[in-house]
Amino acid sequence: MKSYGKLLAVGLVCVAGVAAAKEGVTNPVVKERMDVMQVIRANTGALGDMASGKAAFDGAKAAEAAAAIAGAAATIPTVFEPQETDPVSEAKPAIWENFSDFTTKADALTTAAQSLDTGSLDALKAGMGAVGGACKACHTDYRIQTN
Repeated sequence: MKSYGKLLAVGLVCVAGVAAAKEGVTNPVVKERMDVMQVIRANTGALGDMASGKAAFDGAKAAEAAAAIAGAAATIPTVFEPQETDPVSEAKPAIWENFSDFTTKADALTTAAQSLDTGSLDALKAGMGAVGGACKACHTDYRIQTN
């Protein structure tokens, strides 16, 4: 099994992968997509803070965050279906060139978030790698890297 530090780093890919609030977006379809990704980012950050000890573990809040991630992730195929762009969008055209793979990867995030055991801190730590891995798998192929 991978070390906790590596799992946490992977688990925080969603947090690092989406800018907090994209300013200047003019396309409302793209804005909606960014809002969905922001929900995932914020809640992954909250879980990551708990897992890393930056915030106290709270099982109820962790469960709410996991549910929010799962709910937002489930909307990814719908909000990305329109092939829309905006100058501040980080969505690669590859999304629509291989939409089936893209939606499979979104489904993997939904499943990882739904499967996240928030009953204890150790269980949360153990499950964060799957959440982060799902984020990374999609971002590697379908997100323009800005760093």
